[in-house]
Amino acid sequence: QVQLVESGGGLVQPGGSLSLSCAASGSGLGLYAMGWYRQAPGKQRDLVAQITSRGGTTYADSVKDRFTISRDFAKNTVTLQMNSLKPEDTAVYYCNARHTWNETDYWGQGTKVTIYS
Repeated sequence: QVQLVESGGGLVQPGGSLSLSCAASGSGLGLYAMGWYRQAPGKQRDLVAQITSRGGTTYADSVKDRFTISRDFAKNTVTLQMNSLKPEDTAVYYCNARHTWNETDYWGQGTKVTIYS
């Protein structure tokens, strides 16, 4: 079992920045890829960024060059630094842990990010 707790959502104006953090607890965390997904109202949940157990990263095209995902293996945390935020980034952001071998998914409770003018 893996438990994930997100923090750092909030309100920000376009062009602003926010940092989301996810604290993971459980066993075998080194075997999990960690990522952030987001879900806007009426839309499906989509991948934003992911970092593997070896530190490799993947980003959605819509956030490349604006968002950065990082992982602290010692503290079992993953951070999403979001810069140059746009109204279309408004969504609930979910932390995800996916087992490298069996692809079991764990989810955090979500944190809301709102970009407003």
